[in-house]
Amino acid sequence: MKHPISRYMMASYAYYVEDDPILSDAMFDQCAKNILVHWDTLEHPHKHLLSKDMLEAGTYLGKYPEIVKNAVANYRSTIHEDIKFI
Repeated sequence: MKHPISRYMMASYAYYVEDDPILSDAMFDQCAKNILVHWDTLEHPHKHLLSKDMLEAGTYLGKYPEIVKNAVANYRSTIHEDIKFI
């Protein structure tokens, strides 16, 4: 989750659809603020799905691309694999 838009979309999906957050509320809000600050210079294939209004409200209620859904599943499986080795 390096790109802030990827992070925001994944966190939104995990929270709003799966009801199982992957970021704290504070981290999610900070991510939204970061995207807003850098809005004009950020490039991402899903940027068009977001709006400044959504980011200011800290929400996303649009459709999620399959790549976002798969990325959340992959992220969760990676976390679970890491926990096994602790």
